[in-house]
Amino acid sequence: MKRFFVTVAVGLAALAGFAQEKTDSTAKKSSEYEFTVIRENPVTSIKDQHRSGTCWCYSTLSFLESEIMKAKGLESPDLSEMFVVSKSYHDRAVKYVRLDGHLNFGAGSSFGDVLHVIRDYGIVPQDVMPGLNYGTEKPEHFEMDEGLKGYVDAVVKNPNGTLSTAWINGLDGILSAYLGEIPETFEVDGATYTPESYRDWLGIDPDDYVSLTSFTHHPFYSQFIIEVCDNWRWDSSYNLPLDELMEVMYNAIDKGYTIAWGSDVSETGFTRNGIATVPDVDKKPGAGSDQEKWVGKEEEKAAETAGTRPAEKVITQEMRQDGYDRKQTTDDHGMHIYGLAEDQDGNRFFMVKNSWGDAGKYDGIWYVSDAFVRYKTLNIVINKNAIPKDIRKKLGIR
Repeated sequence: MKRFFVTVAVGLAALAGFAQEKTDSTAKKSSEYEFTVIRENPVTSIKDQHRSGTCWCYSTLSFLESEIMKAKGLESPDLSEMFVVSKSYHDRAVKYVRLDGHLNFGAGSSFGDVLHVIRDYGIVPQDVMPGLNYGTEKPEHFEMDEGLKGYVDAVVKNPNGTLSTAWINGLDGILSAYLGEIPETFEVDGATYTPESYRDWLGIDPDDYVSLTSFTHHPFYSQFIIEVCDNWRWDSSYNLPLDELMEVMYNAIDKGYTIAWGSDVSETGFTRNGIATVPDVDKKPGAGSDQEKWVGKEEEKAAETAGTRPAEKVITQEMRQDGYDRKQTTDDHGMHIYGLAEDQDGNRFFMVKNSWGDAGKYDGIWYVSDAFVRYKTLNIVINKNAIPKDIRKKLGIR
């Protein structure tokens, strides 16, 4: 009898252990995100900026490709990032020299820069100017970036005392060597275009797009130049209260528009597994490819729990401003918001197309919480028709 009770006790303990293991497994499984798509607007395929600081260009062109798909019905337009990068570097070099080097000169830039290039020079398809003239299959820009910086610094020092008539040709020679010649004409489906006429055929009008932001150190419903180094063209953004900025974003997705999104992705909550949240914990102090720059080894521990669902901070206008004022919110990365989803608790997440190839759990797509967008959005660029009429009226946008 005693042996019987011992046997039963052991069996019950084993069953209890199995039940506990099953319960723990179930709990762990239930803590993972399960997303249901609410609205998903058309986007082109995922690209990989690889070892180049050109997210601003990839994200803006992805946004414009969606605009073309919506307005013109083209199935999968593919615009040349390196056409834009080449023209952008040219313009920045000229301004840098005019300002005696007192301007940020590097790989980073802004959404507005792309619109300036397209307005002034047009655009070409990707296959007309792939921009890979240096022996690799993906962008590798570090050597070019350093070479261009050294060149323009030498011009600024100007030992001759007078600028030569050759320095701009020299600049363009470097750009052409790495990114290819700017085509004067090219053919698409049997028709001949210039970059300008191709822009017009696609129907891209840079005046259709506006930049919006939300900070309190400038008046709401006015425009101001966001004070970040990458905004080297000194473009202005319209300033909205945070709740109205979010209203614009939700309205845009609901009406079939997409959004070019500038954000700070150096946060622990922006994981490499395709989730971005604002966990209700203090940030620990804490730098390859562009992806590695922002989600490097210091993020590995956070990445291990990227599938879990943390409680998030409640974001206020004051928290946004404090993050910007104390350099905790910076213009790290440009991406493309194209949809909206919700998790199993009904929390809303923006669907974001990144430019890091098929990285992460969702093959290049990130699910970014409402809290993260509220907290870490630097600015957005959007079709002005996606803005609710009452907000457009407040901003004076026609």
